Amino acid sequence: MSLHPASALTGGPLVGSPAAPAQGSSPGTATGPVPGGQDVTATTPGGRRGTGIALMLTGSASNQTGAAIGALAFPAIGPVGVVAIRQLTTALVLTPLVRPRVRGLTRQQWWPVLGLVLVFSVMNLSLYAAIERIGLGLAVTLEFLGPLTVAVISSRRAIDGIAALVAGLGVLVLTNPGPTTDFVGIGLALVAAAAWGGYILLNRTVGQRMPGLQGTAVASLVTAGVWLPVALIWFSLHPPTTAAIGLAVACGVLASAVPYAVDLLALRRVPAQVFSIFTSINPVWAALAGWAVLDQMLGLNQWVGIGLIALSNVVVSARPAKTASARGPSG
Repeated sequence: MSLHPASALTGGPLVGSPAAPAQGSSPGTATGPVPGGQDVTATTPGGRRGTGIALMLTGSASNQTGAAIGALAFPAIGPVGVVAIRQLTTALVLTPLVRPRVRGLTRQQWWPVLGLVLVFSVMNLSLYAAIERIGLGLAVTLEFLGPLTVAVISSRRAIDGIAALVAGLGVLVLTNPGPTTDFVGIGLALVAAAAWGGYILLNRTVGQRMPGLQGTAVASLVTAGVWLPVALIWFSLHPPTTAAIGLAVACGVLASAVPYAVDLLALRRVPAQVFSIFTSINPVWAALAGWAVLDQMLGLNQWVGIGLIALSNVVVSARPAKTASARGPSG
C-alpha cells in the first residue's frame, strides 16, 4: 500500500492517545491503588489541570510532527513498514529507560496492557486501510468519532458536550471530506474510531493500576514482539533504504514514545472528557507540521477549522474543574 506523504497527518495518534474515570469516580478525579501501596488518588485543581493541558499539547505536537516525518518514508517502505519500525523503536526507547517488570503482574494489570497492544495495532491498520479506500479527509473525520463519543458520554455538563460538537465541526471543516459509497472503507474508519476510543479508556486504566510508565513500557514491549515477525516478512518483500529507516525511527520516537509517556502523565491530571476533546488539537498540529515539513499550504477551510478547534479547547480548559473529593491535592 503506497500513500501520499500527507496521508499520515490529520488522524489520531497511530500508536497512541486517552481514557475514562474509574467507575464511581467523578470526572475530575482519578482513583486507584498501585503496587507498593501508593495511592494515586488525585484531584485536578488549577495547577495540575494546567500541567495536564501543557502535556496534552506537547504530546499532540510531537505526534503530528513525527507523523509528518514518517510520511516521508511512505514511498520507500509504505505505511506498514513505518508502523512496524515505529512499534519496534518505541519498545527500544522505553524498555531501557523504564525497565518494565513483566513478572509479578496481576491479572487486573495484564488485561488493560494486552488491550492496549490490540488497539495499537487495530487503530493503525484500520485507519490506513480506510485512507486507502475512502481518502484521508473522510477517514480521519470518522475516526474522530471515537474520542468525541468518549467526551460526550463521560461528561456530565452540557458545555463539554457543546465544546465536543464544536471540535467535531472543526475537524469536519478542516478535513473537508467528500461523499463516498465505499461502505467497507467507512466500516474500517469506524473500527479505527472505536480503537481510538478504546485506547482512551485503557490508557487511563493502565495509569491507575501501574506506577510510572510501567504499563506503557510493558504494552510497547509486547506490541513490538507482535510486530517483529510482521516487520521481517514485510521488509523481505520491500527492502528498506537507510533514509527510510532513519525517518521511520524518528517517527517512532516523536509519534509513539513521546506521546505514550506524555498521554499517560496527562491522564493523571485531567478528566477523560477533557483529554478526549483535546485530541481535536491533532489536526491543528498536523496542518502546521504539513506546512513546515511537507510544504503544504493552508486553505480557508483549514483556517476556519483550526479556529473552531482552538475555540473548543479554550472553552474546556478555561473552566475550573469540580472534584468530588475533599482530601485536596495528593502529590
